[in-house]
Amino acid sequence: MDFSSHASIAEACRGASAIIHLVGIIAELGRNTFHEAHVALGGRMVQAAQDAGIPRFVHMSALGTREHARSQYHRTKWAAEELVRASGLDWTIFRPSLVYSAHGGFVAVFRQMSRFSPFLPAIGGGRNLLQPIALDQVANAFVGSLQIPSSIGQTYDLCGPERLEFRQVLQGILAVLDRRRLILPVPWAMARAQAMVLEFVWPRLLRRAAPLSRDQILMLEENNIGDGTSADTTFGLQHAPFQVGLKNSSTD
Repeated sequence: MDFSSHASIAEACRGASAIIHLVGIIAELGRNTFHEAHVALGGRMVQAAQDAGIPRFVHMSALGTREHARSQYHRTKWAAEELVRASGLDWTIFRPSLVYSAHGGFVAVFRQMSRFSPFLPAIGGGRNLLQPIALDQVANAFVGSLQIPSSIGQTYDLCGPERLEFRQVLQGILAVLDRRRLILPVPWAMARAQAMVLEFVWPRLLRRAAPLSRDQILMLEENNIGDGTSADTTFGLQHAPFQVGLKNSSTD
C-alpha cells in the first residue's frame, strides 16, 4: 500500500468497520519526517475513515505528548491527536509509555548490544523514569476498545505497574538474559555530540536513520510516566513487574 496516496489508503480501508492507526517513527530519514509520519499520514487515515463512512478510529499516540513539548516527536504526536479529536469519528486515543516484548523494539536493541559490548550506555546517567508496559497488554487495550462503547471519546495512558529508572530497565534486561555488563553513564553533552555525528553520518553513508538523535535525547531528559488506572479498569489489564513480564514474553 502507498501510504502517501489517498486512493491507496481508501482501497485498503474498503469494507472495514474500524481503523486502528499505529504508525509512528522515533527517528527521521529523508522524506520520512515526524510531520509526514505522524501528522500528514494521520490526516490521510482520518480522511479515509470519513470518506468510507468508517465510524470507529483507534489511535496510538505516546505518553508525554503535548502541544508545547520540547521534542518534535511529541509535538507532532499532539498535532495528530488534534486531527483525530476534531474528526467527528468515534475515536479513542492511547498514550503508552515504553512498550516492551522480549523480541522487539528497544529490548532487541540492547539484547544485541549486550552480546558484544562490555557495557550498556545510560544517557544522562539513566535516571529518567519510565513505566514499561508489555506489548500484549497494549494489544488487549486496543482490541478491547472496539468492544467497549464507553471508551469512545476518551484518551488513556497505558502504563506498567512500576516506575523504573532507565538504568533499572537496562539491569532488568541483563538479568533476564543472564548477562553481566557495566551500565555506563553517558553525560548529556557527550550524548548530544554523538547524536549530531550520527545524524550526519548514518543517513548519508548507510541510508538509515541514526540510532540516536538529539530529539530522542530531549525525550530522555524528561520522565515518561502517567496514570494507567483508567485503562486498567476499563480494559481489565493485568500487569506483571517488568522483569517478570519480560521473562514471560521470552518464552512465548
